[in-house]
Amino acid sequence: MIRLLVGVLVFVINVLYRNRPYPRFYVLETVARVPYFAYMSVLHLYESLGWWRKADWLKVHFAESWNELHHLLIMESLGGNSRWTDRLLAGSAALVYYWVVVALYIVSPRAAYHFMELVEGHAYHTYDEFLKTNEATLKAQPAPQVAVGYYRDGDLYMFDEFQSCSVAQSRRPKVDNLYDVFVNIRDDEAEHVKTMVACQHPEAHKTFHSPHSLVSSRAEVVLPPVEENITELVR
Repeated sequence: MIRLLVGVLVFVINVLYRNRPYPRFYVLETVARVPYFAYMSVLHLYESLGWWRKADWLKVHFAESWNELHHLLIMESLGGNSRWTDRLLAGSAALVYYWVVVALYIVSPRAAYHFMELVEGHAYHTYDEFLKTNEATLKAQPAPQVAVGYYRDGDLYMFDEFQSCSVAQSRRPKVDNLYDVFVNIRDDEAEHVKTMVACQHPEAHKTFHSPHSLVSSRAEVVLPPVEENITELVR
């Protein structure tokens, strides 16, 4: 079922938007942030019922949705949402995927995280191929202001927070042109994959912490090992 859900999304992105990269990325980013909303909804429900409380999970998932929001804002600044048909398709897909992931997360959190691991892995390869094909063109264009604000000039707390397998403040990417922006987005997707893998670890409920948590900063907890080779990781 998980592979079917991902396959439908990949079909829409790869076939319907084959020659329209920015609308393609707009649809991808609209849908990509929805599972994090679903995770947080279920976690808030469990907390309200007194079943389970873990602030770090909520912090990291919110930071992940914040990161995907800025990917979406970048695509909108590039005109990816200019057609109403693209907005309708992206919004409809997001609504469907939200409820599907809510149900999946209630039944099997690990399966829900695996779903997002596959989605983010596909996004990584999509951006990587786009960078290889359009390097010269992208380097000749300026970085959108929203990207500069998110990656360099703004408050970078939220930027650090979604990278749960990295030390806070260890990644400070450059944003000199549009090529740099897409490199950063691609690398963000790799970090999402690592976090989704960490969330699937059998002991994740004990070992998973946000980069800014006091426990993590004191190195009292060792995060589960994650493969560095993203290509191997998402196969």
